[in-house]
Amino acid sequence: MDDSGIEKGATLLLSLGEDEAAEVLRHLGPREVQKLGSAMAQFKGAPREKVEAVLDELLAKTAGGSPLEADEAVIRAMLTKALGDERAANLIGRILQGGDTAGIEGLKWMDAPTVADLIKNEHPQIIATILVHLEPDHAGAILKSFTERLRNDVILRIATLDGVQPVALKELNDTLSRVMAGASSVKKSTVGGVRTAAEILNFVGSTQETEILDNVREYDPDLAQKIMDEMFVFENLMEIDDRGIQTLLREIQSETLILALKGAQQEMREKIFKNMSQRASEMLREDLESRGPVRLSEVEAAQKEMLKEARRLAEEGQLQLGAKGEDQFV
Repeated sequence: MDDSGIEKGATLLLSLGEDEAAEVLRHLGPREVQKLGSAMAQFKGAPREKVEAVLDELLAKTAGGSPLEADEAVIRAMLTKALGDERAANLIGRILQGGDTAGIEGLKWMDAPTVADLIKNEHPQIIATILVHLEPDHAGAILKSFTERLRNDVILRIATLDGVQPVALKELNDTLSRVMAGASSVKKSTVGGVRTAAEILNFVGSTQETEILDNVREYDPDLAQKIMDEMFVFENLMEIDDRGIQTLLREIQSETLILALKGAQQEMREKIFKNMSQRASEMLREDLESRGPVRLSEVEAAQKEMLKEARRLAEEGQLQLGAKGEDQFV
Protein backbone atom coordinates (compact mmCIF):
# COMPACT_ATOMS: atom_id res chain seq x y z
CA MET A 1 0.00 0.00 0.00
CA ASP A 2 1.66 3.29 -1.10
CA ASP A 3 1.42 6.63 0.75
CA SER A 4 -1.51 7.75 -1.42
CA GLY A 5 -3.37 4.52 -0.73
CA ILE A 6 -2.75 4.81 3.00
CA GLU A 7 -4.09 8.38 3.05
CA LYS A 8 -7.19 7.36 1.10
CA GLY A 9 -7.69 4.34 3.35
CA ALA A 10 -7.50 6.51 6.46
CA THR A 11 -9.97 8.98 4.95
CA LEU A 12 -12.35 6.16 4.11
CA LEU A 13 -12.14 4.55 7.55
CA LEU A 14 -12.77 7.83 9.31
CA SER A 15 -15.76 8.42 7.03
CA LEU A 16 -17.28 5.01 7.70
CA GLY A 17 -17.65 5.40 11.44
CA GLU A 18 -16.52 3.15 14.28
CA ASP A 19 -18.51 -0.04 13.63
CA GLU A 20 -17.97 -0.22 9.86
CA ALA A 21 -14.30 0.76 10.12
CA ALA A 22 -13.77 -1.91 12.78
CA GLU A 23 -15.17 -4.54 10.42
CA VAL A 24 -12.66 -3.50 7.76
CA LEU A 25 -9.71 -3.46 10.18
CA ARG A 26 -10.49 -6.99 11.37
CA HIS A 27 -9.52 -8.31 7.93
CA LEU A 28 -6.16 -6.52 7.77
CA GLY A 29 -2.76 -7.65 8.98
CA PRO A 30 -0.70 -5.99 11.72
CA ARG A 31 1.41 -3.88 9.37
CA GLU A 32 -1.61 -2.58 7.42
CA VAL A 33 -3.44 -1.71 10.62
CA GLN A 34 -0.37 0.08 11.95
CA LYS A 35 0.02 2.14 8.77
CA LEU A 36 -3.64 3.08 8.65
CA GLY A 37 -3.78 3.75 12.38
CA SER A 38 -0.76 6.04 12.16
CA ALA A 39 -2.30 7.85 9.20
CA MET A 40 -5.54 8.35 11.12
CA ALA A 41 -3.67 9.63 14.16
CA GLN A 42 -1.87 12.19 12.00
CA PHE A 43 -5.01 13.12 10.08
CA LYS A 44 -5.26 16.89 9.69
CA GLY A 45 -8.72 17.00 8.15
CA ALA A 46 -10.06 16.74 4.62
CA PRO A 47 -12.48 18.95 2.69
CA ARG A 48 -15.74 17.49 1.47
CA GLU A 49 -14.47 17.34 -2.12
CA LYS A 50 -11.56 15.10 -1.15
CA VAL A 51 -13.82 12.72 0.75
CA GLU A 52 -16.18 12.53 -2.23
CA ALA A 53 -13.24 11.70 -4.51
CA VAL A 54 -12.23 8.77 -2.27
CA LEU A 55 -15.66 7.19 -2.38
CA ASP A 56 -18.86 8.57 -3.92
CA GLU A 57 -20.97 6.58 -1.49
CA LEU A 58 -19.84 8.88 1.30
CA LEU A 59 -21.70 11.86 -0.17
CA ALA A 60 -24.59 11.45 2.23
CA LYS A 61 -22.27 11.66 5.23
CA THR A 62 -20.37 14.66 3.90
CA ALA A 63 -23.33 16.59 2.50
CA GLY A 64 -23.12 19.15 5.29
CA GLY A 65 -19.90 20.49 3.83
CA SER A 66 -17.89 20.38 7.05
CA PRO A 67 -14.39 18.93 6.86
CA LEU A 68 -13.71 15.41 8.08
CA GLU A 69 -11.87 15.35 11.39
CA ALA A 70 -10.46 12.73 13.72
CA ASP A 71 -9.61 12.57 17.39
CA GLU A 72 -7.91 10.07 19.66
CA ALA A 73 -11.19 8.78 21.11
CA VAL A 74 -12.50 7.83 17.65
CA ILE A 75 -9.29 6.00 16.75
CA ARG A 76 -9.20 4.17 20.10
CA ALA A 77 -12.82 3.01 19.74
CA MET A 78 -12.26 1.89 16.15
CA LEU A 79 -9.15 -0.17 16.86
CA THR A 80 -10.57 -1.69 20.04
CA LYS A 81 -13.67 -2.93 18.22
CA ALA A 82 -11.53 -4.35 15.43
CA LEU A 83 -8.74 -5.99 17.45
CA GLY A 84 -10.00 -6.48 20.97
CA ASP A 85 -8.83 -4.71 24.11
CA GLU A 86 -5.32 -6.19 24.49
CA ARG A 87 -4.11 -6.00 20.88
CA ALA A 88 -5.66 -2.57 20.41
CA ALA A 89 -4.04 -1.26 23.59
CA ASN A 90 -0.61 -2.36 22.35
CA LEU A 91 -1.13 -0.74 18.95
CA ILE A 92 -2.66 2.44 20.35
CA GLY A 93 0.37 2.79 22.60
CA ARG A 94 2.69 2.68 19.58
CA ILE A 95 0.59 5.00 17.44
CA LEU A 96 -0.60 7.60 19.92
CA GLN A 97 1.88 7.53 22.78
CA GLY A 98 4.95 6.11 21.06
CA GLY A 99 4.80 3.00 23.25
CA ASP A 100 5.71 -0.49 22.20
CA THR A 101 4.44 -4.03 22.07
CA ALA A 102 6.48 -7.10 22.90
CA GLY A 103 7.01 -10.74 22.06
CA ILE A 104 6.92 -12.29 18.61
CA GLU A 105 3.47 -10.82 18.02
CA GLY A 106 4.82 -7.43 18.95
CA LEU A 107 7.62 -7.69 16.38
CA LYS A 108 4.98 -7.83 13.65
CA TRP A 109 4.11 -4.23 14.40
CA MET A 110 7.69 -2.95 14.17
CA ASP A 111 9.60 -1.86 11.08
CA ALA A 112 12.34 -4.17 9.77
CA PRO A 113 15.40 -2.11 10.86
CA THR A 114 14.07 -1.93 14.43
CA VAL A 115 13.48 -5.68 14.60
CA ALA A 116 16.89 -6.40 13.04
CA ASP A 117 18.60 -4.24 15.64
CA LEU A 118 16.73 -5.97 18.46
CA ILE A 119 17.55 -9.54 17.45
CA LYS A 120 20.84 -9.35 15.53
CA ASN A 121 22.90 -10.42 18.56
CA GLU A 122 20.70 -13.42 19.37
CA HIS A 123 21.74 -16.95 18.46
CA PRO A 124 21.05 -17.67 14.73
CA GLN A 125 18.65 -20.46 15.70
CA ILE A 126 16.61 -18.03 17.79
CA ILE A 127 16.61 -15.50 14.95
CA ALA A 128 15.46 -18.21 12.53
CA THR A 129 12.63 -19.17 14.89
CA ILE A 130 11.52 -15.55 15.14
CA LEU A 131 11.60 -14.90 11.38
CA VAL A 132 9.44 -17.89 10.47
CA HIS A 133 6.65 -16.38 12.56
CA LEU A 134 6.70 -13.11 10.59
CA GLU A 135 5.34 -12.32 7.13
CA PRO A 136 7.86 -13.32 4.40
CA ASP A 137 8.34 -9.77 3.10
CA HIS A 138 8.88 -8.49 6.65
CA ALA A 139 11.33 -11.30 7.41
CA GLY A 140 13.12 -10.68 4.11
CA ALA A 141 13.61 -7.00 4.92
CA ILE A 142 14.97 -7.92 8.35
CA LEU A 143 17.32 -10.49 6.83
CA LYS A 144 18.77 -7.85 4.49
CA SER A 145 19.88 -5.82 7.52
CA PHE A 146 22.14 -8.60 8.81
CA THR A 147 25.75 -9.30 7.90
CA GLU A 148 26.33 -11.74 5.05
CA ARG A 149 27.54 -14.43 7.45
CA LEU A 150 24.50 -14.10 9.69
CA ARG A 151 22.10 -14.04 6.70
CA ASN A 152 23.54 -17.26 5.35
CA ASP A 153 23.44 -18.98 8.73
CA VAL A 154 19.87 -17.92 9.46
CA ILE A 155 18.36 -18.94 6.10
CA LEU A 156 20.09 -22.33 6.36
CA ARG A 157 18.53 -22.87 9.77
CA ILE A 158 15.11 -21.78 8.48
CA ALA A 159 15.32 -24.22 5.59
CA THR A 160 16.16 -27.12 7.91
CA LEU A 161 13.66 -26.15 10.63
CA ASP A 162 10.81 -28.65 10.80
CA GLY A 163 8.80 -27.11 13.59
CA VAL A 164 9.03 -25.44 16.98
CA GLN A 165 8.06 -27.17 20.19
CA PRO A 166 5.58 -25.20 22.32
CA VAL A 167 7.95 -25.16 25.29
CA ALA A 168 10.76 -23.70 23.18
CA LEU A 169 8.38 -21.17 21.68
CA LYS A 170 7.19 -20.17 25.14
CA GLU A 171 10.75 -19.73 26.38
CA LEU A 172 11.55 -17.57 23.37
CA ASN A 173 8.47 -15.45 23.90
CA ASP A 174 9.23 -15.07 27.59
CA THR A 175 12.55 -13.59 26.54
CA LEU A 176 10.85 -11.09 24.23
CA SER A 177 7.71 -10.93 26.43
CA ARG A 178 4.70 -13.10 27.35
CA VAL A 179 2.52 -12.76 24.25
CA MET A 180 2.18 -16.31 23.01
CA ALA A 181 2.57 -18.16 26.32
CA GLY A 182 0.33 -21.05 27.26
CA ALA A 183 0.80 -23.08 24.07
CA SER A 184 2.54 -26.01 25.77
CA SER A 185 -0.50 -28.28 25.54
CA VAL A 186 -0.77 -28.22 21.76
CA LYS A 187 1.17 -29.88 18.98
CA LYS A 188 4.34 -28.25 17.80
CA SER A 189 3.88 -25.37 15.38
CA THR A 190 4.40 -26.38 11.75
CA VAL A 191 6.68 -23.52 10.83
CA GLY A 192 9.98 -23.32 9.00
CA GLY A 193 11.13 -25.61 6.22
CA VAL A 194 12.09 -25.21 2.59
CA ARG A 195 8.92 -23.37 1.58
CA THR A 196 9.33 -20.76 4.33
CA ALA A 197 12.99 -20.21 3.43
CA ALA A 198 12.02 -19.77 -0.24
CA GLU A 199 9.25 -17.31 0.58
CA ILE A 200 11.62 -15.18 2.67
CA LEU A 201 14.31 -15.26 -0.03
CA ASN A 202 11.75 -13.97 -2.51
CA PHE A 203 11.88 -10.69 -0.60
CA VAL A 204 15.63 -10.10 -0.39
CA GLY A 205 17.68 -8.52 -3.17
CA SER A 206 18.90 -10.68 -6.03
CA THR A 207 22.59 -10.30 -5.08
CA GLN A 208 22.02 -11.35 -1.48
CA GLU A 209 19.69 -14.11 -2.63
CA THR A 210 22.47 -15.58 -4.80
CA GLU A 211 25.03 -15.35 -2.00
CA ILE A 212 22.72 -17.09 0.45
CA LEU A 213 21.84 -19.88 -1.97
CA ASP A 214 25.52 -20.41 -2.82
CA ASN A 215 26.23 -20.83 0.87
CA VAL A 216 23.37 -23.31 1.29
CA ARG A 217 24.60 -25.18 -1.80
CA GLU A 218 28.01 -25.67 -0.18
CA TYR A 219 26.33 -27.18 2.85
CA ASP A 220 23.72 -29.25 1.00
CA PRO A 221 23.29 -29.04 -2.82
CA ASP A 222 19.97 -30.88 -2.73
CA LEU A 223 18.57 -28.52 -0.12
CA ALA A 224 19.62 -25.50 -2.19
CA GLN A 225 17.86 -26.94 -5.23
CA LYS A 226 14.70 -27.62 -3.23
CA ILE A 227 14.65 -24.00 -2.06
CA MET A 228 15.15 -22.75 -5.63
CA ASP A 229 12.33 -25.00 -6.86
CA GLU A 230 9.99 -23.40 -4.33
CA MET A 231 10.98 -19.85 -5.13
CA PHE A 232 8.77 -17.80 -7.40
CA VAL A 233 10.58 -15.06 -9.24
CA PHE A 234 9.37 -12.36 -11.61
CA GLU A 235 10.26 -14.39 -14.71
CA ASN A 236 7.86 -17.10 -13.50
CA LEU A 237 4.97 -14.81 -14.41
CA MET A 238 5.59 -16.07 -17.95
CA GLU A 239 4.19 -19.43 -16.79
CA ILE A 240 0.81 -17.94 -15.86
CA ASP A 241 -1.86 -18.36 -18.53
CA ASP A 242 -3.45 -15.37 -20.26
CA ARG A 243 -6.56 -15.38 -18.11
CA GLY A 244 -4.40 -15.38 -14.98
CA ILE A 245 -2.32 -12.48 -16.29
CA GLN A 246 -5.49 -10.51 -17.00
CA THR A 247 -6.68 -11.19 -13.44
CA LEU A 248 -3.34 -10.05 -12.07
CA LEU A 249 -3.26 -6.86 -14.14
CA ARG A 250 -6.62 -5.79 -12.71
CA GLU A 251 -5.01 -5.71 -9.26
CA ILE A 252 -1.81 -3.85 -10.18
CA GLN A 253 -1.49 -0.07 -10.22
CA SER A 254 -0.17 1.41 -13.47
CA GLU A 255 2.88 2.98 -11.82
CA THR A 256 3.85 -0.36 -10.28
CA LEU A 257 3.46 -2.09 -13.64
CA ILE A 258 5.60 0.50 -15.44
CA LEU A 259 8.42 0.21 -12.93
CA ALA A 260 8.27 -3.60 -12.93
CA LEU A 261 8.45 -3.79 -16.72
CA LYS A 262 11.38 -1.37 -16.88
CA GLY A 263 13.54 -4.26 -15.73
CA ALA A 264 11.75 -7.02 -17.66
CA GLN A 265 12.77 -8.87 -20.79
CA GLN A 266 10.93 -8.03 -24.02
CA GLU A 267 9.23 -11.43 -23.96
CA MET A 268 7.68 -10.60 -20.60
CA ARG A 269 6.58 -7.19 -21.83
CA GLU A 270 4.89 -8.71 -24.87
CA LYS A 271 3.00 -11.16 -22.67
CA ILE A 272 1.67 -8.24 -20.65
CA PHE A 273 0.86 -6.15 -23.74
CA LYS A 274 -1.18 -8.90 -25.39
CA ASN A 275 -3.35 -9.28 -22.30
CA MET A 276 -4.38 -5.63 -22.31
CA SER A 277 -6.74 -3.71 -24.52
CA GLN A 278 -5.11 -2.12 -27.56
CA ARG A 279 -5.46 1.36 -26.13
CA ALA A 280 -4.08 0.38 -22.72
CA SER A 281 -1.22 -1.48 -24.38
CA GLU A 282 -0.30 1.53 -26.51
CA MET A 283 -0.37 3.83 -23.48
CA LEU A 284 1.84 1.44 -21.51
CA ARG A 285 4.35 1.23 -24.39
CA GLU A 286 4.49 5.02 -24.55
CA ASP A 287 4.96 5.30 -20.78
CA LEU A 288 7.81 2.79 -20.87
CA GLU A 289 9.53 4.61 -23.72
CA SER A 290 9.13 8.04 -22.17
CA ARG A 291 10.18 7.00 -18.66
CA GLY A 292 13.81 7.80 -17.98
CA PRO A 293 16.25 5.65 -16.01
CA VAL A 294 14.93 4.35 -12.70
CA ARG A 295 16.70 2.90 -9.70
CA LEU A 296 17.15 -0.87 -9.66
CA SER A 297 15.74 -0.90 -6.12
CA GLU A 298 12.50 0.67 -7.42
CA VAL A 299 12.23 -1.93 -10.18
CA GLU A 300 12.82 -4.80 -7.75
CA ALA A 301 10.28 -3.39 -5.29
CA ALA A 302 7.64 -3.12 -8.05
CA GLN A 303 8.35 -6.64 -9.28
CA LYS A 304 8.09 -8.02 -5.76
CA GLU A 305 4.78 -6.19 -5.34
CA MET A 306 3.46 -7.93 -8.45
CA LEU A 307 4.75 -11.27 -7.18
CA LYS A 308 3.10 -10.70 -3.80
CA GLU A 309 -0.21 -9.98 -5.52
CA ALA A 310 0.19 -13.04 -7.76
CA ARG A 311 0.74 -15.26 -4.72
CA ARG A 312 -2.34 -13.82 -3.03
CA LEU A 313 -4.48 -14.47 -6.08
CA ALA A 314 -3.06 -17.98 -6.36
CA GLU A 315 -3.90 -18.71 -2.73
CA GLU A 316 -7.45 -17.51 -3.41
CA GLY A 317 -7.65 -19.82 -6.44
CA GLN A 318 -7.98 -16.98 -8.97
CA LEU A 319 -4.88 -17.99 -10.93
CA GLN A 320 -2.27 -20.75 -11.11
CA LEU A 321 1.44 -20.10 -10.67
CA GLY A 322 2.85 -22.25 -13.45
CA ALA A 323 2.62 -26.02 -13.59
CA LYS A 324 4.54 -26.98 -10.43
CA GLY A 325 3.02 -29.90 -8.67
CA GLU A 326 0.70 -30.70 -11.57
CA ASP A 327 0.71 -34.00 -13.42
CA GLN A 328 2.93 -34.09 -16.46
CA PHE A 329 1.71 -35.49 -19.80
CA VAL A 330 3.94 -37.02 -22.45
